[in-house]
Amino acid sequence: MRKIIKLAILINSILVCAFCQTVLAGSVDGIRFWQDPEKTRLVFDTSSEVDYKLFSLSNPERLVIDIKSAKLTVDTAKVPLPPSLVNRIRSSQQDDKIRIVIDLKHAVDTKHFKLKPFQNFNHRLVVDIRDKSSAKTATKIIKKDADSNNRDIIIAIDAGHGGEDPGASGPTKTREKNITLAVAKKLAEKINAEKGMKAVLTRTADYYVDHRKRTDIARENQADLFISLHADAFTDRRVRGAGVYIISTEGASSEMGRWLAESENQSDLAGGVEISNKEPMLAQVILDLSTHYSVGASINAANSVYKELKNTVPKMHGKSVQRAGFLVLKMPDIPGMLVEMAFISNPTEEKRLKSSKEQTKIANAVFKGVKSYFLNHPPDNSYYASLAKSRSYKVKKGDTLSDIASTYGVSVKQLKTHNNLKSNGLRIGQTLIIPKA
Repeated sequence: MRKIIKLAILINSILVCAFCQTVLAGSVDGIRFWQDPEKTRLVFDTSSEVDYKLFSLSNPERLVIDIKSAKLTVDTAKVPLPPSLVNRIRSSQQDDKIRIVIDLKHAVDTKHFKLKPFQNFNHRLVVDIRDKSSAKTATKIIKKDADSNNRDIIIAIDAGHGGEDPGASGPTKTREKNITLAVAKKLAEKINAEKGMKAVLTRTADYYVDHRKRTDIARENQADLFISLHADAFTDRRVRGAGVYIISTEGASSEMGRWLAESENQSDLAGGVEISNKEPMLAQVILDLSTHYSVGASINAANSVYKELKNTVPKMHGKSVQRAGFLVLKMPDIPGMLVEMAFISNPTEEKRLKSSKEQTKIANAVFKGVKSYFLNHPPDNSYYASLAKSRSYKVKKGDTLSDIASTYGVSVKQLKTHNNLKSNGLRIGQTLIIPKA
């Protein structure tokens, strides 16, 4: 009897161990490539966290990834490849590992890491691939002419999320990253059509850009304003409304401290002044003044955008501009705001966000708010600054009071009062004095 019991226990132990091995054995269920202007991202979707080894081989160039205790469930022949980088993908199943070989067209540098489950994604192994022969950055830089009295105002537009970071999802699976990019492009189009303004996008397609890289792009382009576009989400689908945020005082202070502490920021410009060659106390004073200006300008610009959005969208979430510690807004030297266009988790608002017509309305409202702000707070040496000096306008054929008032960010009533006009009638060649908004 005891022998039978012992045998039963042994068999049970063997079955339990076999079951454990089955549970612990991982699988590679997807292989995907993402491309942005600076790198190619290779993503392996795995059923659990994996143990791996990655190395490169030459003649010919190839990348080898060994993933231990796992099986491959995806057909590598059907994986869409970036034609400028990869010739093919090969794989082999060995006793204790999968070997995946990426045949490359040229030598590359790599950075690799693992990501834990997030939203709809399971575990992931990520390999960022950069062409050794390419430039470090492919971001187009808009150069300002410091000596010009008619320079363009540069506005950095940040389409939130992208690539591996889809952002929030709506009831019908609408992804935030796609909405933000669509509105960002419409807003950039409006800005670029306006004399005296130029837009720079932090991303132009479906790829991910690190939060600090987004602010770096704005800084490299010497942006006068930074606008980050998002679509909010909440567990309660009834919650709705748009909102405008600026950096909190605590967030601004903590970022200023990081700038003073970290060496890579010491060579950056704070309000146009390099702080790396300054005494620590002087550097702190300069940075403090820059932060004070940036926060103050952010408040004024955000208030102007909030006002236009309030007149455009069905509901605002919050009675005024709100403050939060968003990482993407932590710039001591550039005024910025974050616009939550609507709650994508609300079925009605999701439908609105998917509409090209509604996207255009939102872009127009943000543009009008930005334009109104710069008409009343024009940067030095800008085309808008030259307009502010004259503050006069000669009436042309087809002009109306409402059009002129909208252009200068004032009301029709202000325009009439300031020019002693008794009616809305105008005559060609008439000069109007433009009041401050």
